[in-house]
Amino acid sequence: MVTIDILRRIALSFPESTEEAHFEKTSFRVRKKIFATYDDIKKRACIKLSEIDQDVFSSADKSIIFPVDNKWGKQGWTLIEMSKVHKDLFIDALTTAYCEVAPKELAERIRTNYGN
Repeated sequence: MVTIDILRRIALSFPESTEEAHFEKTSFRVRKKIFATYDDIKKRACIKLSEIDQDVFSSADKSIIFPVDNKWGKQGWTLIEMSKVHKDLFIDALTTAYCEVAPKELAERIRTNYGN
């Protein structure tokens, strides 16, 4: 199980990431671009992935990680059931989402550190 505190700690550890309100949700951004949101009512995170990464992460278990069921899902927005996801899988997915949205130089810093 992953909590909002774990999501917050990881998301805000990325370079230049910020936490801001986004309608009734909490969003995590890099240079004003959202890479993740959290819905406190549904206890779900929503992250931005490429189409390929979305397919890879969803293939682990479609009841835990799955595309948003509309045009946003086709653009890579992916839901994660926080009460069901394993922490390591969540960290991988969130890191991938950050790197998808972050400028190249920031994403490279994460990829370099994450690979070690």
